[in-house]
Amino acid sequence: MKLITAIIQEDKLDEVREALTAAEIGRITVTRVDGHGRQESTEIYRGHPVAPNLIPKVEIKIAVNLDFVEPAIDAILKSARHGEGGRVGDGKIFITPLEECVRIRTGERGNEAI
Repeated sequence: MKLITAIIQEDKLDEVREALTAAEIGRITVTRVDGHGRQESTEIYRGHPVAPNLIPKVEIKIAVNLDFVEPAIDAILKSARHGEGGRVGDGKIFITPLEECVRIRTGERGNEAI
């Protein structure tokens, strides 16, 4: 099992959800977050450097069985990128091991709980 965390731009959320649904991945968690990566730039205000503003983003978390890792990554890559070559700020995908999953309602564990 893996936990896929994707940080994407807000305007791409619907496209990513549709792409994940087409890849038969329907269980996701979405959180609104703020942050910045390479698109940060120090601004000068009245002669003093000012820390960059945080940019609104969307964080998507998906717990998947091993068979769905690559389809999920492909769906996110194709739908979250702006244009052919993408642009700075399109986001990141993190894949981490998922030690255990437990369904609260039934107590099921592991792959069956996902």
